[in-house]
Order: sequence, then structure tokens, then C-alpha cells
Amino acid sequence: MQLPKRSTNLFEDSYKHKGMRRALVKVIHAKGITDESVLHAMNTVPRHVFLDNAFLEHAYQDKAFQIGEGQTISQPFTVAFQTQLLQVQPGDKILEIGTGSGYQCCVLLELGAKVYTIEYNWILYQRVQKTLHKLGKTAHTFHGDGSKGLPKHAPYDAIIVTAGAPTVPLALIEQLRPGGRLVIPVGDRKSQNMLLIHKQADGSFMKETFNNFSFVPLLGDHGWQNS
Repeated sequence: MQLPKRSTNLFEDSYKHKGMRRALVKVIHAKGITDESVLHAMNTVPRHVFLDNAFLEHAYQDKAFQIGEGQTISQPFTVAFQTQLLQVQPGDKILEIGTGSGYQCCVLLELGAKVYTIEYNWILYQRVQKTLHKLGKTAHTFHGDGSKGLPKHAPYDAIIVTAGAPTVPLALIEQLRPGGRLVIPVGDRKSQNMLLIHKQADGSFMKETFNNFSFVPLLGDHGWQNS
């Protein structure tokens, strides 16, 4: 007799959690997120899993929150905004610079992307392995200098940077396939503009600029550490 397959989800997602998540999705929809697939992903991924149990009341508020190591889990609207700009299609190969808590990674996975994600901080890198396992999610995770990208696995259909950069690292544009999209916040340490860069077939690129955002600094050779 074949035994029932054991679920790989090792967390609680109660009616209360789901209700709080639905309310959050209504908030970010009202702020301008219109992509139904993004809204569905945000309504599916349990944000409370990425925070300590003591901070449950903060999990479904539309705000960033400290996760230790000087890092934050991004504001839900910001996660949704960056994801909407990426225009993710199922099967897209996406590079994420700055794994952090793993929340943005899981939203991309929920959309059907094949995610390569790199984290600069060793402690956060180790922590996210446990979180992904708890959720039954699989991504290609790496520890290292994300400002250089991951050239070994390039090209990518899209690249998302979840930390504020002083400039756009040329290496990231080079690792995009023609027709690919790069979403990256660029500015100073306190505030950045969100840039959407479209790579053209001839290797040139077009840029769109959006309103001010505030991210933790991008560290590494092409980030703030050596600038």
C-alpha cells in the first residue's frame, strides 16, 4: 500500500493569516498594483513566515521591517512594484541580487520563474535555506558579491536588485539576454529612483525612471563598499 505523500510545508497559514493577507493585497492594489498575477502571488506567499513569530502584527502591514544584520524585508508595495515592472512569465530565468529574507524570491517562484538568487550576508544566506525548506520552495541560492551578478549562469530573462546601488553595474546589463529587463534602485544611501532598463537586440538599452524609494545599500565591488 502506498502511503500518502508528506507535505513539505512546515508552517502554519491560518484563516487569520489569509484574511490579513487579503487585506494587504487590497491596500497595494489601491496604491496602483494592477497585474493580477502579481496580486495573486502576493496573496499566496505567507509573509509572516519571513518574520519572527513575535512580530506577526507587522507581517501584513504595508511597511518594511528589520530582519537583523542591518537588513529589512521590503515593503509589500515595493516588492509588488518591482515584480510588476519585471513582467514575469512562467519559465523566465530571473537573477535576484539580494536574497535577504527570501520573500521576494518566493513571490517570483510563485509566478513560475526559475530563480537564481545571491546574498552578500552569510548569516542571511544560511537563514534563507531554512525558510525555503519550510515553505517547500526551491531556488538556486548563492552567497557572494551580487553587484557582479552571476555570469556563470547568464544570460537571464530579467534581473531584480533589492538594494540601493550608487550606479547601474555594467555587469548586470551584460548578463541580460536581448529583450531582457533589469529593475534596480539607484541613488544615494538614503533614497533611490527605481530604474527599469530594457536591453535591446543590438546591445543598447532604454531606461525608464520611477518615483523615489529607499533600500538598504548594495554592497560589493560595484556597490557602496568600495565607492
